[in-house]
Amino acid sequence: MIRCAALLLCLLALNGPAAAQAENSLELLKPETTEIIPRYLLQDPNGRSVTSEEFIGRYQLIAFGYTYCPDICPTTLVEMAAILKLLGEDAEKLQAIFITIDPERDTGKVLKTYTEFFDPRILALTGSPALVKRSADNFKIRYSKVIEPGAKPGTYAVDHSAGMILLGPDGLYLRKFPFATPADEMAARIGAFMKAR
Repeated sequence: MIRCAALLLCLLALNGPAAAQAENSLELLKPETTEIIPRYLLQDPNGRSVTSEEFIGRYQLIAFGYTYCPDICPTTLVEMAAILKLLGEDAEKLQAIFITIDPERDTGKVLKTYTEFFDPRILALTGSPALVKRSADNFKIRYSKVIEPGAKPGTYAVDHSAGMILLGPDGLYLRKFPFATPADEMAARIGAFMKAR
C-alpha cells in the first residue's frame, strides 16, 4: 500500500497534467476517516427543539444548505424528494432533514415553505448561529458567507459543502452521498441498508 501511494506521488510530481487523476487515485487508497459526530440540537420551523436522538429507530438523510441557494440546494432537495418517492412504503423508515446554514435569513416560516415545496416529509431545522455551526462542524460541513463588494446589506451568498449524509436507525453514520449522485442510486443503496437490517 505504501509503495502504491509513493508511486502515485511520483506520478503527481512528474506528470503535471495527470495530477488530478493521480490525486483522486491516492484518495482511494486512504481508509475512510469521516470523524463525523452524528449529533445536532436544533429547532423545527415551529421553534420546538429537535435532536438527532429523536429519530432513533429510523434512518436519517441529512443535507445542509440554505433557501437563497441558487442551484445546489434546490437540486439536492429535488433528489431527496425523489428518494422518498422511490422508497415507497420504506420511506416511513427514513427521516429526510434539511439543516440551514443561513439562520439569519432562514426563519422557521421561510424554511417550512421552502422544504414543503419539494416534499412535506422533509423536515427543516434551524437554530442560533452557534448551534448551526456546531451541527455543521459535527458533520464536517464547511460554509462561509460571500459578500460581493458594494452589495446591499443582507445580500450575500454562502459557499458550503454539498451532498447528503445517511445515518442508521442507531443514529450512527453510515455514508455520505456526494452531490449529484443519481437519486435512484441513492434510493437503491438506502433500500439495501434497510433490507440488510
